[in-house]
Formats: sequence, C-alpha cells, structure tokens
Amino acid sequence: MNWYIGVLKQYANFKGRARRKEYWMFLAFNMLFTFALAFVDQALGTLNPDIGIGTAGTVYAIAVFIPTLAVTVRRLHDTDRVGWWALIGILPFGVIALLVLNAFDGTKGSNRFGPDPKSGERTDTTNTGTFSG
Repeated sequence: MNWYIGVLKQYANFKGRARRKEYWMFLAFNMLFTFALAFVDQALGTLNPDIGIGTAGTVYAIAVFIPTLAVTVRRLHDTDRVGWWALIGILPFGVIALLVLNAFDGTKGSNRFGPDPKSGERTDTTNTGTFSG
C-alpha cells in the first residue's frame, strides 16, 4: 500500500525514475480499487453496463489519471526511454506493448533521467546486525 500512496504523493511528478516494484504495485492496487468500485457501482445502481463503468469508477479514474501517467513516464525513464513512449497506449494493442516495455529491468546506475532508484538498496542477504537482548 505504501507504493500506491507514494505514487499519489508524487501526483504530477514526471521527472526522475520509478522502479518496477513501484509501477507494478501501483497498478495492482489500482486494479483492486477499480474492481471494488465496480461492485459499489453495481450495488448502488450507478453502473452503466453499456460502457462497463459507473459513477464511482469514473470519479476514481479521473482522480488517478495524472498519477498513473506520471508513474508510467517515470518507469519509462528508468528503462532509459523518453516519456513520450506512453502515447503508444492509445494505439490498438498499445497498452500491451507499454506493459511489456515497463516490464524490462531499469538501467543500472544513473542514466539521462537521474540516479538509479535502487542504488540505496543492499544487494546481499547476509545478516550483519548483532543480536542484543
């Protein structure tokens, strides 16, 4: 949930890089909330079956449009691609292509869009702490 909130806190930040985990966790929670709101719309009778979305779902979609676009652009930056690649999503099957592009590992180290968002993480799994108590 922290990854989802973190993206919302950077509401319209199109600069820098977003690691894979940030992007995919945001999308996962986004889908979860979308399905939950579809059930709410169904229960309230506000679901429009012709278009498959209701009032609550529409309000949510509008609210998260900019953060979704921003995290997508930052994710593309992490793979050393310009954010304009996000426009591929408007083409037929473009969303699938965009998801594939965002599945690639990010550039190791700094790239033209900023430092590696994983640079502060430890890569080894050894426990170097001491037990006290």
